[in-house]
Amino acid sequence: MRLGTKKDKAEKRPRGRPRAYEPQTALRQAAEAFWKTGYAGTSLDDISAATGMNRPSLRAAFGDKHEIYVKALSDYWELKFAAMRKAFETDGTLSETLMRVYDAALSIYFSGDDQVLGCFVVGTAITEAPGNPEIQRIVADGFHALDADFEARFKQARGAGELKQDADPQALALLASATMHTMAIRARSGTSRENLRMLAQNAVKVICG
Repeated sequence: MRLGTKKDKAEKRPRGRPRAYEPQTALRQAAEAFWKTGYAGTSLDDISAATGMNRPSLRAAFGDKHEIYVKALSDYWELKFAAMRKAFETDGTLSETLMRVYDAALSIYFSGDDQVLGCFVVGTAITEAPGNPEIQRIVADGFHALDADFEARFKQARGAGELKQDADPQALALLASATMHTMAIRARSGTSRENLRMLAQNAVKVICG
């Protein structure tokens, strides 16, 4: 019977230390740190405290502060669009669909444990976008995608007779998106969830004619 050599044992031994974090969880913990104090106001030490990871581990997993933020921003869009599209795809009238979409947005805006966070994009990325082409592109792509989802639903509603034939789906989409942006800003400024839902209901009445 051949005994294993030192080389054999070394090859069988797992290399490196096992991960002590779950990447998506850590990224969303980092995102919450940015969400609370903005990009400029959040340091690597803040991110380290939020994730429980030291600086070398953060850099190895996600890169520098800018790279962490960009990954967090992209992840937020994915999370938000998953919630939005689930609302869009549920059966119902146009007004019911729009309110489901706005309710999904409010669930995100009021998801903070100890403070109202609003929208991650509106609250943190808008101030960085003018001086950072990468962030500006990610923000613009997200807004265009949101507009397109609204526009597709308005086209469907017009075809089904829920809107007048001369209704402009593109213009209505911009109004619907603008309503969502307003809700995000007002949430961050202290407007209650109840009042923001009333704002959404009034906007839906106007949009649906």
